[in-house]
Amino acid sequence: MQTILLAALLGALCITIVFLWQLQRTLRDRDAWQQQVSRENAEKLQTSLDQKVTLSMSVVSDRLQQVNRSLGTLESLSRNVGELKKVMSNVKNRGIWGELQLGQLLADMLAADQYGTNVAIRPRSQERVEFAIRLPGKDPAHPVWLPIDAKLPQEDYARLLQAREDGDSDAAADAAKKLTVRITAEARDIREKYIAPPYSTDFAVMYLPLEGLFAEVTAVPGLISELQRKYRVTVAGPSTLAALLSSLQMGFRTLSIQRNTSQVWQFVTRIRTDMQNFDAAVEKAQKKLAEAQNALEAVSQRSRILNQHLERAEKFTSQLDKIEKND
Repeated sequence: MQTILLAALLGALCITIVFLWQLQRTLRDRDAWQQQVSRENAEKLQTSLDQKVTLSMSVVSDRLQQVNRSLGTLESLSRNVGELKKVMSNVKNRGIWGELQLGQLLADMLAADQYGTNVAIRPRSQERVEFAIRLPGKDPAHPVWLPIDAKLPQEDYARLLQAREDGDSDAAADAAKKLTVRITAEARDIREKYIAPPYSTDFAVMYLPLEGLFAEVTAVPGLISELQRKYRVTVAGPSTLAALLSSLQMGFRTLSIQRNTSQVWQFVTRIRTDMQNFDAAVEKAQKKLAEAQNALEAVSQRSRILNQHLERAEKFTSQLDKIEKND
């Protein structure tokens, strides 16, 4: 009995030893598998992290390049603004810039034969307006001019903007007053030099090449109406002048249509007259043809009568021949 128990205990011990060995082997294999999975996950994570870092660095590099280019553009723009300020500080250069802008606007909106440059409004006058729109007059050889003069009071406008930026209301009011005086003086100068009916219209246009400047002038109470009433000068900025030119262009088209319609009616009138003459000629030809037809009928009748006489003569001759043969 003891031997059986000892054998059972030995068997159980062996089984336990085998189970523990298999368990240890299983645990070792699982640890190795987990280490392999962890290593693979770490490699994947490292690869993904490297790719993301590389992509992020590439994006950052692109952004830095864009920033560098933007900084270069800003530096160039700053230099250009500085150069523009230097140019605009000269009165003559400002006038040239305003004229160039006005000339480009006219060239974009109108045909070359619809406006003139450096036009002497009054005959034999030394005063010449920069640009003038050619309007039809009573005599086609002598058009009526609409003067357009560009003005840019940069100093007064700059002082007004600076005073408002500084928050100095008194300086801003003083600058606005000086700007009003300057605009009024320019309008008076335009009226005295360029408004001369019947060679021109009874009003002229003062062109302000800056929308901000135009807005400041129109914001002055009563200034626009005073310039129109007292000096016959209309103030226009880039957008308002474009609208005015568009209206004039529609007027030019209407005049062209009317002119072409008049020419068409003249042509139709000539055709009607020619048709009347043609009808009269056809009527005369029909009369001549009728007379010729009557003459032909008379000739045909005479021909039939002569044929009848010839037939009678032939019969009479044949009868004479028979009588002679009988004798």
